[in-house]
Amino acid sequence: MKERAKQLIRYNEIKSFLERYERLLIPGMLIVGVAADFITFRSLNVNTAFTLLGVYAIIAAATIAFLNIYDENKPKIHSRFLGYLRLASPFIVQFTFGALLSASLIFYWFSGAISVSWPFLVAIAFLMASNDILREHYLKPVVQLSVFYFILFSFFSLVLPFALNSIDAWIYVLSGAIAMVLIFFYLEMLAYFLRFIRWERTRVRILVIIIFILMNLLYFLNIIPPIPLSLREAGVYHNLEHSGGNYILTDEARPLIDRLIPGTTLHIQPGEYIYLYSAIFAPPKLKATIVHEWQWFDESQSRWIKSNRSSFQLTGGREAGYRGYSWKTVLPEGRWRVSIENERGQVLGRVRFKIQHVDEVIETKTILR
Repeated sequence: MKERAKQLIRYNEIKSFLERYERLLIPGMLIVGVAADFITFRSLNVNTAFTLLGVYAIIAAATIAFLNIYDENKPKIHSRFLGYLRLASPFIVQFTFGALLSASLIFYWFSGAISVSWPFLVAIAFLMASNDILREHYLKPVVQLSVFYFILFSFFSLVLPFALNSIDAWIYVLSGAIAMVLIFFYLEMLAYFLRFIRWERTRVRILVIIIFILMNLLYFLNIIPPIPLSLREAGVYHNLEHSGGNYILTDEARPLIDRLIPGTTLHIQPGEYIYLYSAIFAPPKLKATIVHEWQWFDESQSRWIKSNRSSFQLTGGREAGYRGYSWKTVLPEGRWRVSIENERGQVLGRVRFKIQHVDEVIETKTILR
């Protein structure tokens, strides 16, 4: 009897501690999940990282199911272990959701221009932040399952291009469809054990279909970047030569203070060539067409004017990125930018610079890539 009383006291102490410091522990678990992703993607190869993310997804699904089944059958459950597991469940969900969402944020952040894909990045960041701010809503099954579908959709949109060596539009649609089948199957499993899930099934299905439509709408409007392509490096240079396996780039010799100030000004002589160099990461065996679209800002019309487009075939597999370039001459003074896109027009990044005409020869330096 005394042992039983001690166990009950210990359980209540742990429960009280978790409730007291919940506002610190929940965001703490989110941060741990994000940190785990950064370590994972820096130290492990992509296949291993995806396997770990798959494990996170399975743990999240199992924990959500356990949490809701336990709460519905709590009066009938007398297991001490399950009681402690119930205390830990919200934090496990926070950790796995945080890790899976941050993985999406990492990939989408590096795969598109912020100026184009910011609405989608904001949506992912909001879901991560609301993991703490709206944690009471996250404990509701309808919200959990809707967010979980979004996570599964994002997960498969990362994995399938690597598995199928393609970034065609149908891959993204397939990712959402597979995630939908899985979430509907999972929903039916929960409904078998949980009465209130049976009442909420239709609502969850509608929300999942809405998310599927919105994600595809963002994708075909080119707001979602072309995962898993990732712009590793890009810049404009006075000259570019391809020698053996290296690129020899000629850049202006700038003072340190100028290099620290955002924005680049190229001082060129009339008729001089300017080169845009880019290095893009892609999975092994993946082939894609990359486009450099040069645009000049017309101050009189206050809009960007397309100057010309150059394209080249990308072959994936190089860790530092597949290197390619384009060039242009006869550049009027003013603001310029080059959009680095795939053939569908999804923007991986943009290089912005200014052109200023000069008569004298500019001091330069050589960079090896």
